[in-house]
Amino acid sequence: MLQRIYGISFPKASQLEEYLQKLEEAKQRDHRKLGKELDLFCFSDYVGGGLPLYTPKGTIVKEELQKEVEKICRQYGFQKVSCPSLANISLFETSGHAQKFNDELFRVNSPKGHEFVLKPVQCPHHTQIYASKLRSYKDLPIRYMESDKQYRAELQGSVGGLSRVYAITIEDGHSFCRIDQVKDEIINMCNIIRDFYTKIGLWEDHWVSLSVRDYEHPEKYIGSKEDWDLCEQMLQEISDELKLDAKRCEGEAALYGPKLDFMFKDALGREVQIPTVQVDFSTPKRFGLFYIDEKGEKQAPVMVHRAILGSYERFLALVLEQFKGAFPVWLAPVQVKVMPISDNQLDYAKSVVEKLQDEGIRVELDGRQEKIGYKIREAQLQKIPYMLILGEKEVEAKTVGVRSRKEGDIGSMKLQEFAQKIKHEVQHYVK
Repeated sequence: MLQRIYGISFPKASQLEEYLQKLEEAKQRDHRKLGKELDLFCFSDYVGGGLPLYTPKGTIVKEELQKEVEKICRQYGFQKVSCPSLANISLFETSGHAQKFNDELFRVNSPKGHEFVLKPVQCPHHTQIYASKLRSYKDLPIRYMESDKQYRAELQGSVGGLSRVYAITIEDGHSFCRIDQVKDEIINMCNIIRDFYTKIGLWEDHWVSLSVRDYEHPEKYIGSKEDWDLCEQMLQEISDELKLDAKRCEGEAALYGPKLDFMFKDALGREVQIPTVQVDFSTPKRFGLFYIDEKGEKQAPVMVHRAILGSYERFLALVLEQFKGAFPVWLAPVQVKVMPISDNQLDYAKSVVEKLQDEGIRVELDGRQEKIGYKIREAQLQKIPYMLILGEKEVEAKTVGVRSRKEGDIGSMKLQEFAQKIKHEVQHYVK
C-alpha cells in the first residue's frame, strides 16, 4: 500500500528548538484545555457535538464581552433588537442566502406542517424590522445591533472546540442609510472596531483587507456592476482617509458587496480575521425597502453590515488563548476569592463578601477547612486576579490581606480601598 509521510526540517538546531517551544506553548494555550480547566464551557453527546454549553463562569465572560461591545456601539447610535431563531425559507430565498448556502441550512419541519429554517444569518430579519413602518429621509440612518444564535450545518469533520460549531452566537449590526451617509457610517464602524480592540489589547498588531469581488466570475454575487463599482470605490476612499492602508484582495467579497476585513495576530502569531464592515446596495432592493426622500419620492436605502467581535465562540477561543486563561479583572468570571485562615474568621469573611457584592464585584468565598496554602494554590490555578487572606490580625483591624495573581502579596488594605482598586482596574482595563 502507498503511504503518505509528512516531515519538517530546519537548517539550524535553534530553529527546531524554537518550533518545539511553539508547539508546547500552543498546547498550554489551547482553548479546549483552558475552557475545561477553568470550567467555562462543555459539550455533551446527548446535546450533540458542535453545540457548546456555557457554565455559569463561561456565561459571565460571554455576557461581559457583550456588555462591552454594546456599550461602545450605543455611543455611535446603535439600538438593540431581538429576532426569532426560526424563519420562513422565503426570507432567505429573497436575500439570496438559500441559493448560495443551501447545504448549510438547518431545515425544521413539524408534524403539523410547519416548514421553517433555523436562521443562518441575521441580516434578512433586520430588513423586516426596517420594513415594518414607513421611513423618511429624516429618519436615516437607522442602526440595529443584536447578539443572538445562528445555526449553520458545517461539515461534521470540521467541527471542534469553539472554533467551529453548529450553534453560533453572533454579534451583528446593520445601518440603513442614505447614499450620502454611507462613508460616515463606515468610518463610525471602523472607530468602534478600533475602540473595542484597543481595550482588548489586540489593536497594535493588525492589517486591513479591502475584500473585493472576483472580476472573472461576477455570477457568484448579487447586485449590479454599477453598485459594486461604487461600493469598492467608497471603501478605497475610506481606507485612504483613515490611513488603513488596506490591501486589495480579489475574490474575498461577501455575497452582496465588498468589505473591509480587519486581520489580527493571536498569541501564537497566527492570523485571524474577526471584525468586518460590508457595504450592501443589493439586499435592500431585493426586499423592496425604501424611504421617502425630500421630493416625496421612494429611494432604496444602503445597508451597511458590521461585526465587531463576530462569533462569541471564536472570540472566546481567541481571548482564552491570548490571555492563557488569565483574564483581565474586568473580564474574569471571579474577580476576588475571599479566604479565611480558620473558622474563627468565617463570619468576618462573609461580611467582606457581602460588601464586595454590594459594590458590584464578582466574589466567591472559600470557607473550606483546608490549609491556606492549598486554597491559594487552587485560586492561582483558577487564575483568579485577587485573593483576600483573612486572619485574626485582619479581623481586629477590619482590613483585608491582599494577594495578587501577578504580584503575590501586596499587603493589608481597608476593604473600601481595595474595592476602589478593583473598580479602577475594571474601568481602565488594567491587564
